[in-house]
Amino acid sequence: MTALVFGLFALILTGPVAEWLSRARWTLRAPRAAMTLWQAVALAAVLSAFSCGLAIASNLLVVGPDGRPTTNPLDEIDSLGITLWLVYVGVFVLTLVIGARLMYTVVRVGVRTRARRSAHRQLIDLLDCVDRSRCDRQLLARDVRMLEVEQPIAYCLPGLRQRVVLSEGVIARLNPDELEAVITHERAHLRARHDLILEAFIAVHAAFPRFIRSKSALGAVQLLVEVLADDHAVRATGPTPLGRALVACADSVAPRGALAVGGPTTLTRVRRLTHDEPARAAALAAYVCAVGILVLPTLAVAFPWLTELSRLLTA
Repeated sequence: MTALVFGLFALILTGPVAEWLSRARWTLRAPRAAMTLWQAVALAAVLSAFSCGLAIASNLLVVGPDGRPTTNPLDEIDSLGITLWLVYVGVFVLTLVIGARLMYTVVRVGVRTRARRSAHRQLIDLLDCVDRSRCDRQLLARDVRMLEVEQPIAYCLPGLRQRVVLSEGVIARLNPDELEAVITHERAHLRARHDLILEAFIAVHAAFPRFIRSKSALGAVQLLVEVLADDHAVRATGPTPLGRALVACADSVAPRGALAVGGPTTLTRVRRLTHDEPARAAALAAYVCAVGILVLPTLAVAFPWLTELSRLLTA
């Protein structure tokens, strides 16, 4: 029963819940709460999947003649039967493989992303063409780099040595307020470490099989990250300068591992600036759901399972 509950909970979170949440429109009006809910759903789904496998594997702890769980795996064949024993062992091995694959993917994504950013950061520092004796105060910051490119480009490189990269095309097209909105947007990514959130979702997306993972979940989180940075820019300059800057930088491109101000979500974000109002009730409900998703299954399912496991070990 424990394994069934955990399994159903994981399937519901990765299936209907993720699909509904990725299509919900209220998330754009309560992005911080929606991001919290997405993180809770992802964490609960991963923990439930592992708990399902471990709950099934715990059936291998058969009580022996002395009242204690058997320690020799082969002794459990007599009690369970070869077929059931093979099923339990197979589930346990599969759980270990998925866990190892997830840890490997997290490390691989992190190492590759940081190596890519480091190489690109060195290149950007070499190509920097900012004349700090003549430019305005917005470009005097030590983390700003400018490229001699006519195409409008604006993105940031997270990490210990953060960079905000702008092209001459962006500076030529934008007025001071719009340029400040772009720089504020990129620095919001850097301060909030949105790159770490995206890395976690990318790792989970890559670690699980294709028939389980959902592209819509990753896309929804990427949109929320941009919306959160937009809100910081709006508080600094207002919605109009940011909207104009987004339109001007809609075709902005960025290397892998960087966060660009433009992109395919530009139209959605511009519409949000002119139409959407904050959804405080939805935000409160999202926070409550996030807590419930993480706490209630643990109280209802995990504690009885741990109690039974403790009873077997101390018998």
